[in-house]
Amino acid sequence: MEDTLRFLVQHRYSVLLAVVFTEQVGLPLPAAPFLLAAGALARAGTMDLPISLALVAVTALIVDLLWYEIGRRRGSRILRWLCRISLEPDSCVRRTEQVFARHGLRSLLFAKFVPGLSMAAPPMSGMLHFGLGRFLLFDALGAVIWGGLFIALGYALSDQLELVAESLERLGGLLGVIAAAGFGAILCWKYLKRRRMVRALHIARITPEELKQKIDSGESPVVFDLRHPIDLRANPVTIPTASHLPMEELDRRYAEIPRDREVILFCSCPNEASSASIAFQLRRKGIDNVRPLAGGLDAWRGREFPVVPASQLITDSRSG
Repeated sequence: MEDTLRFLVQHRYSVLLAVVFTEQVGLPLPAAPFLLAAGALARAGTMDLPISLALVAVTALIVDLLWYEIGRRRGSRILRWLCRISLEPDSCVRRTEQVFARHGLRSLLFAKFVPGLSMAAPPMSGMLHFGLGRFLLFDALGAVIWGGLFIALGYALSDQLELVAESLERLGGLLGVIAAAGFGAILCWKYLKRRRMVRALHIARITPEELKQKIDSGESPVVFDLRHPIDLRANPVTIPTASHLPMEELDRRYAEIPRDREVILFCSCPNEASSASIAFQLRRKGIDNVRPLAGGLDAWRGREFPVVPASQLITDSRSG
């Protein structure tokens, strides 16, 4: 904290702008310590409180507006790309869709406090074609709440922050080593967890070419589109003959899955790990002839295979 305060004193508002911009574009530089420091410096009279808050809110809003426009133009592809670079890409897309399904644009009021959601919420808003005016209103309020809370905490706890800074200075490089080791341990744990999951889900896939050949030859495998309704709304096409079975409804609609036909699963996650996970669950329940589609819907469309409007999705596989 001492270094942060010193750096802010030297460069003030330009540093605050750069740090907020860097975090909002997705780079791993947390802005919270600088916002706390800005609040402490505002109490000391070194920085202006309203100017600091306005700078933080406007900078975040400009970056979010850029992400909103990218999401509006590029659709779900940009969200999947953002989640692909996260530590947990397989749950990132689904988690963001679930939050928006529950809260809509109100998600923007708290998104900046939630790792992953902070960067994914603005493009999701554009992807779902929420009106620009409503987006700007909720996003601006969210930016003010986020920046204002940390700056206010720094202002109110400036004396305590100074004590913390003095303690950190006495610890010196030891604290940096401990922090780096802790961060490294978290990264290793996440990586190993993901590797274990991938090995556990080592289930034979079916390629888009194989699936198309089966459909063309009249074999009629049962194809399930596992996407969340939010994703269907943003990307309203699907594979011909597919039935809609959101992952959240698997337990309730388990009886719809046939035992005497081949079952193909697909989604539009950064990879097909989500559909592989469902395939793994079904195999444990005795449905053995089930395979995920390698590459999911993106791979199917990437080969320019035919798609149909999502409105043609069958809602009950037993009707097919």
